[in-house]
Amino acid sequence: MSFRAGFAEVEITPLLGTHKIGWIQDIVPDQVVDPLFARAAVFTDDRRTIALLQLDTLSIRWTQVNDIRRRIERQFGIPGDGIMVTATHNHAGPPIANCGRVARNAEYIEQLIQRCVAVFGQALAGSQPAEWGFGHTFNFQVALNRRIVLRDGTVCTHGSFSNPDACYLEGPIDPTVSVLAVRAPQGQLRGCLVNYSCHPTHHGGDQCFSAGYPGVLARELRKAGCPCTLYLNGASGNVHTSDPTTGDDLGMEQAGTALAADVQAVLAAMHFSGDAELRAQSRTLQLPYRMVTDDEVRGTVRGAQRFVDPQCYDDSMPALLARISERRTQPAEVQVLSLNDYHIAGIPAEYFVEHGLRIKTESYPHHALVAAQTNGMVGYVPTQAAFTRGGYETTFMTGSKLAPEAGDLLADAAIALIRQTDSVML
Repeated sequence: MSFRAGFAEVEITPLLGTHKIGWIQDIVPDQVVDPLFARAAVFTDDRRTIALLQLDTLSIRWTQVNDIRRRIERQFGIPGDGIMVTATHNHAGPPIANCGRVARNAEYIEQLIQRCVAVFGQALAGSQPAEWGFGHTFNFQVALNRRIVLRDGTVCTHGSFSNPDACYLEGPIDPTVSVLAVRAPQGQLRGCLVNYSCHPTHHGGDQCFSAGYPGVLARELRKAGCPCTLYLNGASGNVHTSDPTTGDDLGMEQAGTALAADVQAVLAAMHFSGDAELRAQSRTLQLPYRMVTDDEVRGTVRGAQRFVDPQCYDDSMPALLARISERRTQPAEVQVLSLNDYHIAGIPAEYFVEHGLRIKTESYPHHALVAAQTNGMVGYVPTQAAFTRGGYETTFMTGSKLAPEAGDLLADAAIALIRQTDSVML
């Protein structure tokens, strides 16, 4: 089949004076460490077009995603059901959602949506005949599990093994660095998608805007000859660049540079083909909210862990409880974009790494990638076992409000959609 592809990027760095989210507290940056971008990759075969938009933001709301899709449909005639919008989960970016004491900025959001539509148009207009390839390697140094199980059976998120009650790390990491690259038939790289699972929290608590290590990754690959890199952050809700065994944190420069070196090694051995069959499928779930106790509302339940500003959690409870009572369920779109037998599963959550690994293993022999913070954000989605131990990610709050089974429901949907590609032809 004839395969065409286009890439483009546009800067989305907020103006100084804009508030930022990612740290619960209200912070107004006074400097920009490095620019933030929206990036687009548009793929077309003989039958349809699919696209990915990657934003250097903490998240993206589902209403914003659907607004972007509708505008693209109206302006370019491309069906919105084949468009995936994913955020890197950057903690040093603009207020695109309510978070802690920071309210979303409607003016910035409108500018962001306009730029997303425009960068999609640039990528579409620049689409040309192309070849694509896939490869992967492993990195065990950048991401580490951040949840330490203590002797009493509870978990301390971002704990330390200097604690005499520390026992072991609760879970794994996902070490796979996956690369889907596109080049011109003559051999010049046009762009690539990079998938890895790790929290990007650098500069979250200071007065700076930054794209974090995903920005460093894109910068270093641009220097190496890849003009546009979309970073698809995987299931990283419980993995981080901070090493709990030593207390050391891998800075954004080291993390991004290390991943860029991994990608370059994969690219050097990659084989390319012009044969491509594109598909897009999705399913919207109604996820159950948690049944909460008074101790959970007060933050006094066994294993509860509130970070940064405890009062902020109490202040948010009336509105959160009213939302749960009124809505009863949380909509969540699971989307799968496929290129031959490589499938990108978009999950709208700060997803625990175990869920992502389950999608990958239970989709076999299909090859699955997981892109979290995609097409919306329902908050932290830990494993059912994690709820028995507590820790920050399971503590009841606006960012962690779903029932323990929500993660498996999302994984079940993604696995089913991937398996359907054996028979579904879109």
